[in-house]
Amino acid sequence: MYEAYMAGDRTAIDARLDPEATVWDSAADPLLLGRADLERLRDERPEPGSGPVETGLVAYDPVVDVFGDTALLRYWLRVDFAPGPDGAATRPELVRNTAVLRRDADGGWLIVHLHEDVRQPGGVPAVDV
Repeated sequence: MYEAYMAGDRTAIDARLDPEATVWDSAADPLLLGRADLERLRDERPEPGSGPVETGLVAYDPVVDVFGDTALLRYWLRVDFAPGPDGAATRPELVRNTAVLRRDADGGWLIVHLHEDVRQPGGVPAVDV
C-alpha cells in the first residue's frame, strides 16, 4: 500500500482497502467510515508542493497475529522528507500504526481498519537535542 502511496496510485491503494474500511487518519479527527469519507479527506488535503516534500516511507518493527481470516498488524511508519527550502535537514515523521485485515474471497488480505498515531511530527527543521 505504501509503495502505491509514494507512486500516487490511488487505485492501487484502494485495492488494499475494504470499501467499508474505517480509518483513524493522522490528518483528521473524525473516524473515517468507508470510501466516501476517505475520498472527502483526500480532496481536502493540500495540493502537492504546498508543504514538506515526502521522499520515502519505511514500515518497521511489525508485530503480526493471525486469527483465522482476521489479522492484527502493529508497526511503526517513518515518513522521510526532503530538505527544507533553505537546504536544512528535516525531521522524519514517526507514526505508530495498527491495522486489522480480513481475508477476502480470493485468499488475499484487505484492510478493514487502520489507526494512525503520529508520535513525532515531521517535515520540520531537524534540531539536535
